[in-house]
Amino acid sequence: MDYPQIVSPILHFLHCPTPQAWIDDARDPARLPLLLTDHLVCELKAAQTAMLLVRKYVADRQGADALLAWLQPYEAFAFREGPEPDFVALHKQIGKSVMPHTDDPWGQQLIDSMVLLIKEELHHFWQVREIMQAREIAYVKITASRYAKGMLKAVRTHEPLTLIDKLICGAYIEARSCERFAALAPYLDADLQKFYLSLLRSEARHYQDYLTLAQSVSADDIGERVRYFGAVEAELITTPDTEFRFHSGVPV
Repeated sequence: MDYPQIVSPILHFLHCPTPQAWIDDARDPARLPLLLTDHLVCELKAAQTAMLLVRKYVADRQGADALLAWLQPYEAFAFREGPEPDFVALHKQIGKSVMPHTDDPWGQQLIDSMVLLIKEELHHFWQVREIMQAREIAYVKITASRYAKGMLKAVRTHEPLTLIDKLICGAYIEARSCERFAALAPYLDADLQKFYLSLLRSEARHYQDYLTLAQSVSADDIGERVRYFGAVEAELITTPDTEFRFHSGVPV
């Protein structure tokens, strides 16, 4: 895989690279359980974000309920005290239920992009879980980072501007994930390095899908708004952060 070529547009899109201080902290073997745990949760949250966009803006009731059913076993395990399901079996069932549909071309574009994203993020979820199990890392619930909340604080509160901003936020979150996979991979053991580099292509496509959807909603060029969120995102990444997470800022 030519991962420098994949990451290059993302480095241009983001307003800053990951600070070396975060990489130095993240590469510490003692951080690995927390790093993988938060990575696991981030994959689920990415799937939830995509599901909520489809359910809120375009899905018919039957299709919306099917998407919700996909995520429920993962949510029960990650956020509550539910038993651990057979994630491999769950993954094989994804896509066999009725898919959301709409006659609106943009809505169908959203559905197609987000359903593919959900499938991929849930696949990554159980891949991370398998890695944790192989390394005997127990799953322990953790608090959320400030990152996504910090991005969403800047979202405008009336439509269609809310939708545009949410899609731009999604683009930055996916782009930062991709950038961090690439930045951290050289410092990891061979198996983890291979896994993180394998995620780059899908994460890179996800940020582009979000930007394309955002621009297609707007009658005006969204470049200024994209740059605005780029500055918000960079501040969250480059300022001191009291919690270590996959998307946290400079460690305190």
